[in-house]
Amino acid sequence: MKAPLPPKPARKAKARILILDDHPIMREGLAQLLSREPDLQVCAEAHDAREALEKIARSTPDLLLADLSLPGRGGLELIKDLHIQFPEVKVLVLSMHDESLYAERVLRAGGRGYIMKQEGGRKLLEAIRKVLAGQISVSERMSGRILEIFAGGKTASAGGTVECLTDRELEVFKLIGKGLATQEIASQLNVSVKTVEVHRVNIKSRLQLTTLPELVHKAVLWVESSGSE
Repeated sequence: MKAPLPPKPARKAKARILILDDHPIMREGLAQLLSREPDLQVCAEAHDAREALEKIARSTPDLLLADLSLPGRGGLELIKDLHIQFPEVKVLVLSMHDESLYAERVLRAGGRGYIMKQEGGRKLLEAIRKVLAGQISVSERMSGRILEIFAGGKTASAGGTVECLTDRELEVFKLIGKGLATQEIASQLNVSVKTVEVHRVNIKSRLQLTTLPELVHKAVLWVESSGSE
């Protein structure tokens, strides 16, 4: 009697990824890149934070690959909500914004990695697999700085620089620089006009500015220099 054949090893399930970006062409390109990988699959796509939360609940991804600049609610606020509502979903941010300003904020919000859009596909895939494996993924340039920050070796940012703004203040500052009025900022961030006015006063204080025109001028220059969407 022949011995029974050993069972075939179970095929490892592909990691499920949800792509969040408000540009359809970017989502399509990322989906094509990921679809060619034997261990990855795109389970859903979303164009804003609200849609992302809805689809995460339905499609149960392993990883959210997200941009920070989104219509309506910003990416940092989404990461904070996601960390509370779906802590099992890992978040990797893929953004055009300078990681020296945003990578620390993403990690503090609950994200697991940060990579800039100008990096190639190979580095993106490496970052995705690193985060899926439970590791933190940032550039070599940022890794030492991040370790120092989370070890408590970094003092608070000096006043007068954008780095000293809170996450919400940075959002308001960016929208001021994009030319939005107070009412428009309040509507986009889903807060009251009074709240925006308070943030504006605090931003002026942190940046050591005295007038609204000074604040608007600095915000416009920052948006132009940083390439913020």
